[in-house]
Amino acid sequence: MRNSLLFGAILLALPAFAQESKPSCNKCSGTYISGDEIQAYLKRVEGSAVADQQVRALDIGKINVDIGVVYRGKLTVPTPQSVAEHDLVSEVYHIIEGTGTLVLGPDIIGMKRRPSDSETVRMFNGPGNNGSSVRNGVTYQLKAGDVVIIPAGTGHQFTKIDDHISYIMVRIDPDKATPLMDEAASKKWLETKR
Repeated sequence: MRNSLLFGAILLALPAFAQESKPSCNKCSGTYISGDEIQAYLKRVEGSAVADQQVRALDIGKINVDIGVVYRGKLTVPTPQSVAEHDLVSEVYHIIEGTGTLVLGPDIIGMKRRPSDSETVRMFNGPGNNGSSVRNGVTYQLKAGDVVIIPAGTGHQFTKIDDHISYIMVRIDPDKATPLMDEAASKKWLETKR
């Protein structure tokens, strides 16, 4: 009888616990980015060696989420100090076009702090390091349609790009290390010459 009463009390309390939950971004509006806008960013930098462009950076409550578009040209050997690592920002790549070899791993050789005043640190990734290579990294052959998740603190380096590779990058920024960028700021930035 006592167990039945306890179980009944728990069942009665469950709806009260469920009702206490509130959205972390209360009454926030959604965001739409057209395929045409993504293509405009890619056309702006086509043929560049490397171009990382912030399309949006949004406060969604407890974290910021940023959307970038990246174009990388042909690469036959890794460039010096091209391993990247971000202390606070995780990244998700969705490959749009092209192929390339990406190495991931936490053990970065020759790690050096990126200058705090560099555009990459201030605008895109927050504080972090570069390195010469990744010890015991895992190698992935990327192609259109693939998705890669790179947690903060994980080294990542393109070691080869066959002709070019372009991808959408989702940056997860729980510490809100980078500035916000809305649609109006994005359109203004797109109008500037590269």
